[in-house]
Amino acid sequence: MTDKKVAFYTLGCKLNFSETSTIARDFQTEGFERVEFDQFADIYVINTCSVTDNADKRFKTIVKSALKQNENAFLIGIGCYAQLKPEELANTEGVDLVLGATEKFKVLDYIEDLSKNEIGEVHSCEIDEADFYVGSYSIGDRTRAFLKVQDGCDYKCTYCTIPLARGISRSDTLQNVLSNAKEISEKGIKEIVLTGVNIGDYGKGEFGNKKHEHTFLDLVQELDKVEGIHRIRISSIEPNLLKNETIKFVAQSNSFVPHFHIPLQSGSDTLLKSMKRRYQSSLYDDRVKTIKTAMPHACIGVDVIVGFPGESDELFLETYQMLSELDISYLHVFTYSERPNTEAVDMPDVVPLNVRNKRSKMLRGLSVKKRRAFYESQIGATFNVLFEGENKKGYIHGFTQNYVKVKTPWNPDLVNTLHPVKLSSIDEDGLVRFEWIKEKVFD
Repeated sequence: MTDKKVAFYTLGCKLNFSETSTIARDFQTEGFERVEFDQFADIYVINTCSVTDNADKRFKTIVKSALKQNENAFLIGIGCYAQLKPEELANTEGVDLVLGATEKFKVLDYIEDLSKNEIGEVHSCEIDEADFYVGSYSIGDRTRAFLKVQDGCDYKCTYCTIPLARGISRSDTLQNVLSNAKEISEKGIKEIVLTGVNIGDYGKGEFGNKKHEHTFLDLVQELDKVEGIHRIRISSIEPNLLKNETIKFVAQSNSFVPHFHIPLQSGSDTLLKSMKRRYQSSLYDDRVKTIKTAMPHACIGVDVIVGFPGESDELFLETYQMLSELDISYLHVFTYSERPNTEAVDMPDVVPLNVRNKRSKMLRGLSVKKRRAFYESQIGATFNVLFEGENKKGYIHGFTQNYVKVKTPWNPDLVNTLHPVKLSSIDEDGLVRFEWIKEKVFD
């Protein structure tokens, strides 16, 4: 099968991107040629997500687009949705193979030939069996690499299906994480983004047991010593697991950048309790203030859910007011959607869909204002920008250490390079323009 072509499509989070990239490398090792998803391929692999209802629905659309390229293609569904609802995927017209949480890493073992199946073949374990760790990282897809350090979750948030889709919390060994980071640095990638389901829980299950052999702070401190990596970014981390010691270390580290993404979900303690979150709003407020004291120019992103059962107008306004007053930089707003086999699906006081959508629109508007205010606060400052690899309507985009997005006319020589700049103005698209400077800026 060495003359065959394979294409991949990834839905969802950075963790999915890291796993898709690793699986793609396995195919390439076996002689497959990787092509873009909108090109002819013999095999199409779709890595699914099930965080929101919309991600589920997109699967069928993506299947149809693959079959337009090659109606005889062998279609494989993997990932979270494949673990939660394998039969639903298998019954989608055109799907030949569905692999669950552990099977997806052995996809080549399940391909005997590429003959189409009348009904998709399912191989999906009981989620209790997803108790071993498979390391992953993305490379070659972007100018940054997503490095998986942890998988699964032991939290029981009442709205979330991720523990059902990915199993218990477990971690890569520190030695393997450092080895992967070195591999990435040797390939010329300038930035690593640490990813996982609950990365602040790093160390649990590192050697197949429940106790922590290392902590997240240990991981951060050791990664900071890896030569050749200019930037390391921490992806989403729970506020109760983001310790003051970690914040203090990032503030003076060699590689870690002043950018944090911290899920809040609600500014109402009543709803946080109903969601079974492991903190109250006061702790979140303290984390933001601690970061801003140590790193005044830090960028802070926030996840928030609107329309959770029991969210009255008063409780929503608690969230809105808290976010208005917090010194944060942007929001990722999720409109609550009912997920089967979660506690929240049976909760009373369901919020009507039109109300959920209205509240979501309000918070998205607030996010635009917050990002604009953050960008304005950075005008006149100097930073190093890492430029991306895509030509977007004649412009190249890049990001500063603290996640300010900049633009300048397209120049392919800038791709995957770092340059010191002085931020000068915000354009009509909400992106920042800059002036080139000669002296080196601390990154």
